[in-house]
Amino acid sequence: MNDYYEILGVSRQASAEEIKKAYRKLARTHHPDVAGPDAADRFKDISRAYEVLSNPEKRQLYDMGGESALGGQGAGGGFGGFGGFNDIFETFFGAAAGGTTRGPVPRARRGQDALVRLDVELVDTVFGATKELQVDTAVVCPTCQGTCCRPGTSPRTCEVCHGRGSVQRVTRSFLGQVMATTTCSACQGHGTVIPEPCQDCAGEGRVRTRQTLRVDVPSGVETGTRIRMTGQGEVGPGGGPAGDLYVEIREQPHPVFVRRGDDLHCTLPLPMTAAALGTVTVLETLDGEREIDIEPGTQPEQVYTLRALGVGHLQRSGRGDLHVHVDVQVPTRLDDRQRELLAELATLRGEERPEPRLAASGSGVFSRLREKLAGR
Repeated sequence: MNDYYEILGVSRQASAEEIKKAYRKLARTHHPDVAGPDAADRFKDISRAYEVLSNPEKRQLYDMGGESALGGQGAGGGFGGFGGFNDIFETFFGAAAGGTTRGPVPRARRGQDALVRLDVELVDTVFGATKELQVDTAVVCPTCQGTCCRPGTSPRTCEVCHGRGSVQRVTRSFLGQVMATTTCSACQGHGTVIPEPCQDCAGEGRVRTRQTLRVDVPSGVETGTRIRMTGQGEVGPGGGPAGDLYVEIREQPHPVFVRRGDDLHCTLPLPMTAAALGTVTVLETLDGEREIDIEPGTQPEQVYTLRALGVGHLQRSGRGDLHVHVDVQVPTRLDDRQRELLAELATLRGEERPEPRLAASGSGVFSRLREKLAGR
């Protein structure tokens, strides 16, 4: 008595998918057209085992009593109806049995998406802007309007497949004569042919050209941000719908301001006397001139923050801040009078010969350096 599980090389607990996978692997190896006529008996055993084990009812009967429990179903039941036959047909011919088709393939297809890069200035990312962008793309052929035909002509039904887009051929196998369905090579599956292609687009239904597009750049974008422009990509073959255009932003460096997230940073050079005495200075920001009240005794690296003068938040209201870093400048060239005045100031402050002292661990340059390193 044949052991169908052993023939397929699977366990008795194998799932339906495992049985199907094992059958297809064996069928490809032992088909008479591949392994020769001597493999016909082996192939019949494989097919019979799969017919039974792939059918839940027959498998249950077989598990209860082997081949004898199947009666005439195991040996004389053929391939158990249309389902088993389809599996065999798909294994060797890659199509459904019975010659069923999906119909002709439309000539018009969606175009490809495209990616271009756009250089923008910092001010554009702060407030948003509308920019013009030139792209090389495919558009509907103006001569044939996407029909692919010379004006005054039209597509003609394929004489080979009669508009079906596929043809059928008879193949002989161990099963007898089998009908296989393949794509029509005359019309490439479209069901129609172009007797007189448009000369301007060579029957493509589209031509390449350079277009100027207007891109709305929202505030808050940064390098790497992609803006999707639906339907602005390439028109598809046969005048098919256009794909999408993706515009990738590249933000150019600014000579004054540095961006960190949605905040801006800049450095304000300040004379030593102004830092000591305090003053009011005017800073040119991206929003125009703004006054900054410098407090007396301002220290190097002190930061003044101007609220809501940074970059606009992407897809939400509000803006970041502008942080002004003070750079106290010590004079390097003094005339005699200036040196005399500074010496007098040093005498008044008792700083003619300052004693070197290390700052406390919680303050000073090294403390600020540690804080910066820890914040990275």
